[in-house]
Amino acid sequence: MKSKLLLLFAFIGIAGPAAAAEGILPGYWESTNRLLSPIHTKSVEQRCITPEEVTKFMMGPSNHHYTCTYPLKSFEGGRIKLSGECVSKKGQKVKVAGEGSFTPTTFQLTATVATDILGIPIAAKASTEAHRISDVCPPKPDKKN
Repeated sequence: MKSKLLLLFAFIGIAGPAAAAEGILPGYWESTNRLLSPIHTKSVEQRCITPEEVTKFMMGPSNHHYTCTYPLKSFEGGRIKLSGECVSKKGQKVKVAGEGSFTPTTFQLTATVATDILGIPIAAKASTEAHRISDVCPPKPDKKN
């Protein structure tokens, strides 16, 4: 059950920093992702956001497990508001609503998510806090066989 919950809420953390036309700068970012309820987890990740990826983050949280649509989406005046639904590859639906704030070098989002697992309604709260570490991403390590 815990692994299914983590998978459901992973899209919040994987999203990392969101962006907007006035929003974040590309560069090297660190995100602290927390599942606040019904269980508590915390993960920290560092990732490079290229100029080409900034627009992708404008669309709100999403990842390779879920396809998300946000009919309500606002990234204006340093404030974030979004509401929508994510659907897994297997058709599981997750309702998402979130609010937060951003600057060119910081990002904060708290979201509530709701779904059914084995017919049991599950609601959870998650947050992402991120900051830009550097305007330059570290070089990718060489892959040696």
